[in-house]
Amino acid sequence: MTLSAVDGLAQATAGYLTGVPAASRFMAEFPRVIPSRAPAPSRLPVCRVLPKLGSLAGPSTRGLVDALASAADALSWRQTYSASDFGPEFLENYGWTELIGLRGPIASEKLACGFLLLGANAEYPAHAHEAEELYLPLAGEALWMRGDEGFVRRDVGEPIEHPAWTPHAMRTSRDPVLALYLWRGGDLAAKSRIVGKP
Repeated sequence: MTLSAVDGLAQATAGYLTGVPAASRFMAEFPRVIPSRAPAPSRLPVCRVLPKLGSLAGPSTRGLVDALASAADALSWRQTYSASDFGPEFLENYGWTELIGLRGPIASEKLACGFLLLGANAEYPAHAHEAEELYLPLAGEALWMRGDEGFVRRDVGEPIEHPAWTPHAMRTSRDPVLALYLWRGGDLAAKSRIVGKP
């Protein structure tokens, strides 16, 4: 897999976000979608679910999900936490990759954009961070918690906004979940503050 697959993913991401009104304030800081550094490819156990995602995408997200699947082997898949944070089972079902930001193939000091991947029957416990965040579920079904709200089912394509330091969590059931994330403000490489454990 070459940088051209990453370039295709970058173009698909920008195209999708252009049609999402909730993303407009993030798009003001969106860099030119031309990869300027090659990621060191790496995979995680949760990447095993990537082939299933296309069938779980919505009509408006299928193109972006397919672009991610095509570029997945050229990306650096990472984890913020360790087994001491949430346990080894969580790490089997969790990972993310940054497309734009301090570590991604497209450099930006103002914005981070990437993809969160959760396996089936996983819980991402409550956490919070300084950066303002927007999630856009692309495939699969999950329950999402924000602030004092309980867990609520969110549809594919439905924007989920987290102001700075807002605790939030996710739960999956029988299907894995893929979501696009956007961060701005604060330290774009900071580890989230853990505020709850499963």
